[in-house]
Amino acid sequence: MPEDWAEKPAKRSQKDVDARWTKKHGKSHYGDKNHVNVDRTHKLVRRYHVSDAALHDSQAVDHLLTRDNTGAGVWADPAYRSEDMEAKLRARKLKSHIHRKGKRGKPLTEQGKASNRTKSTVRARVEHIFAAQANDMGGTLVRTIGMVRAKAKIGMKNLAYNMRRLVQLRRLNPCPA
Repeated sequence: MPEDWAEKPAKRSQKDVDARWTKKHGKSHYGDKNHVNVDRTHKLVRRYHVSDAALHDSQAVDHLLTRDNTGAGVWADPAYRSEDMEAKLRARKLKSHIHRKGKRGKPLTEQGKASNRTKSTVRARVEHIFAAQANDMGGTLVRTIGMVRAKAKIGMKNLAYNMRRLVQLRRLNPCPA
């Protein structure tokens, strides 16, 4: 926060000092980020964590992983792959299905590419949630000031998504009367 804002409460109240800048695909974004743990069978948000946009996805994993989950597998994009992450998953007795990534001068083998394609079928179910929130539920932009309000709004969006998804699931598989 700039020093001259200390004596300007009106200016401070209109600026989100909790949000941060990040770059994604060469574009700069300012705000907060929604990290989710998803039930892969039903596409329901089980847990979520809200952080500023600058926090790397792999740093939010501790908030999302729980052993009481019904599945023991973790599917994630290559940003999560590291020795530290693999050790965390082993310690929690979770099986890693994290995408592999090629290195400079050492691209993925055909077997690695095939493995990633298989993993993508599960990961795509998570992306459907973000697409539904972006396209059908008012977009990805959260117009709030402060982390507390951002957490509340993103939490409500996740809850609304789950309620909407539950209606879809009930329509597909109605309960006997």
